[in-house]
Amino acid sequence: MQSSTPSADTVLRIGTRGSPLALVQAGQVRARLAAAHGLAPERIGIEIIRTSGDMIRDRPLSEVGGKGLFTKEIEDALLAGRIDLAVHSAKDMPTVLPLGLAIVAVLPREDPRDAFISHKSRTLHELPHGAVVGTASLRRQALVKRLRPDLAVVNFRGNVETRLRKLDAGEVDATLLALAGLKRLERADAATAILSTDEFLPAVGQGIIALEARADDARTRALLDAVNDRDGATALACERAFLAVLDGSCRTPIAGYATVRAGALAFRGLIARPDGSEVLEAARAGQVADAEALGADAGSELRQRAGANFFAPV
Repeated sequence: MQSSTPSADTVLRIGTRGSPLALVQAGQVRARLAAAHGLAPERIGIEIIRTSGDMIRDRPLSEVGGKGLFTKEIEDALLAGRIDLAVHSAKDMPTVLPLGLAIVAVLPREDPRDAFISHKSRTLHELPHGAVVGTASLRRQALVKRLRPDLAVVNFRGNVETRLRKLDAGEVDATLLALAGLKRLERADAATAILSTDEFLPAVGQGIIALEARADDARTRALLDAVNDRDGATALACERAFLAVLDGSCRTPIAGYATVRAGALAFRGLIARPDGSEVLEAARAGQVADAEALGADAGSELRQRAGANFFAPV
C-alpha cells in the first residue's frame, strides 16, 4: 500500500507508519469507516509517515526516548492539519499525549496475548538451559527472566517479518511477538505456543488499534465515533490510567490488562524489576463508569508498594 494523494473527494486523511502491520491496520480502519458511512474506500486517504522509531535501528528505543518515537512525527502531522486522524497500535502510544490530541475511538480488540515462537522448543518452559530469547520489550524481558532466570535475553528489534527472519537465521533460539499482530498479518501459524494472560500479562493496549485525532475536531470525532468499540475504549482508558500513575514508558517493565463483560470491568496490572527478580501485582474490579479510577487506584497501590528505587538497576 502506498500513500494516496488527497483529492477534492477525500473525506478523511489517515496518517500511519509504513510497516506492513501498520498498513494493514490503517487499511482496516479505512474499510470500517467506509462501510460505516457508505463511502468508497478511496475517498479516505492514507499517508505514510516515517517515525523516529523507524529510523533508529542500532540501539534499544528505551535508551533514546521510549514509546513516543513511534508516534511523534505522525502526531506532528495531525497537529499541523496535514492529516485528520492517526492510526496507532495502542501499546506504542506514549503515556501522555501532546496537548490538543486525544484517543477518540478504538477498533474491537484483537487477541491480547503474547506468542512464543521457536524452532527449538515447544514452550518457553521447555527451552534448554541458557537458551537465547530475543525481544526489545522490557516487559517481555522481565517476564521471561521471572519465569526462566537461566535464559539469556537479548535486544531484538525489527518489524514482525524482520524478527521472524532473524529467528529463522538462528540469531536467537526464541522470540515473543504480539499474537494480534501475527493474526492481522495472517501469520498466526508462526506461533509455537500462546502464553496465557495469567502467566504473561500483556502490555497496556496490546491488541487495540487506537484512532487519535485533534480534540477540537468535532467533524472527525463524529465520523470516528461510528466505528468506536465502547468496551475496548473502556478497557484502554483503565489500562492507560494505570500507566499514567506509574509514568510508564519503554523504560519500565509494566503490564496491564482490563476486560469488560456485562457492564463490569476487571483489571490486573504489574510492575517488575528489569531482571524479573521482583514483580508486584494489583487487581481491581468494578463498574465500567469507574474504569479510569480503578486503573489509577491500582497504579497508586503499586507505586506506593514499590518505593522510589524499584526500577533502579539490580
